Amino acid sequence: MKTNLIYLAAASLLFACNSTPEKTDEVVESTTIDLALSPKGNGKVKAQLRIFEQSGKVLISGNFENLTQGKHGIHLHETGDCSADDASSAGGHWNPTNEAHGKWGVAPFHRGDIGNFEADKDGVATIEFKTDLWCIGCGDPVKDILGKTVIIHAGEDDCTSQPSGNAGARVACGVIVKN
Repeated sequence: MKTNLIYLAAASLLFACNSTPEKTDEVVESTTIDLALSPKGNGKVKAQLRIFEQSGKVLISGNFENLTQGKHGIHLHETGDCSADDASSAGGHWNPTNEAHGKWGVAPFHRGDIGNFEADKDGVATIEFKTDLWCIGCGDPVKDILGKTVIIHAGEDDCTSQPSGNAGARVACGVIVKN
């Protein structure tokens, strides 16, 4: 009887080691942040962003209202502070790799140089952006966007003027913090 129990235990162990785990289609999101940007200056911009990290990529999607028609720059700024009426408290573009300002994906560029989006004649716009150069709360100073500020500018980022693309006044601001 003792021998049978040993064989049974060995067979159970062998079966457990040779079985394959069940596959799952479940997607695990490490962090999701819902961010409402506050209007700055004399603006009345309304902006709602969702920022989430999934499968090693950070995705931003958002909706904007009350913008002027045309292109608007959007950037991550270095300091998590929107207290100044003109959002100057957010500091300059987030640039942990000390690059020149430019167009995202075309070297050189700041890690905060997201680029432009376009508002229609009614002042409405959307944005979707995805990158593997960022993370949320990972602690890597070159990738971590937690504590940074999202800034919407009054005008278009020309992607060449130094140090920030000549995009004009800061019309909306929001700090990236966990909900």
